[in-house]
Amino acid sequence: MGAFERVLMRAFGRPEGVLGRLGGTVMARMNQPCAAWTIGLLEIRENDRALEIGFGPGAGIQLLAAAAPSGHVDGIDPSQEMLEQATARNAAAIARGRVSLRIGSVERLPFEDNTFDKVLAINSMQVWPDSETALAEIRRAMKTRGAVALGFTAYSGQQPGGLIERLTAAGFVGAKLVETDKASCMLAVKA
Repeated sequence: MGAFERVLMRAFGRPEGVLGRLGGTVMARMNQPCAAWTIGLLEIRENDRALEIGFGPGAGIQLLAAAAPSGHVDGIDPSQEMLEQATARNAAAIARGRVSLRIGSVERLPFEDNTFDKVLAINSMQVWPDSETALAEIRRAMKTRGAVALGFTAYSGQQPGGLIERLTAAGFVGAKLVETDKASCMLAVKA
């Protein structure tokens, strides 16, 4: 990995330090519209249990909590810097016990089988070390008929080609791509 790629990873991929703090500020602004659109596609019910993978600065967590006012929202992210930013942004919901955030890896989700109704990831799949293992792990943690949404902004670098096949190989059904000029989203269901 070159110097430029290392800087990008410290700012956006695995945010840390000053670059991570700056990256979190940028992500909160740039990813929020995609998160709102993707959450709308997930059709969150008021009592759903939802998970955001790679929650970054917590803007998506905030939107998920608002969409499921009687539910619960969990989030995992590998970055301590993002945990701190998301915790500050969602302090009231955390204090009420409606949101739980933790450091974690999508390849080893710290949740029981069949826990979540909805799972969301915005601009994070492209930095997962092993997307095959990650998708299988997401499916394990989801309830039957639960939905997953993998959202990407136009600048994410993630190409939609092959994602339907990857979701299908992981055991999801009904995988489909929804696109706008600014974002794309892969949706699928656990059979």
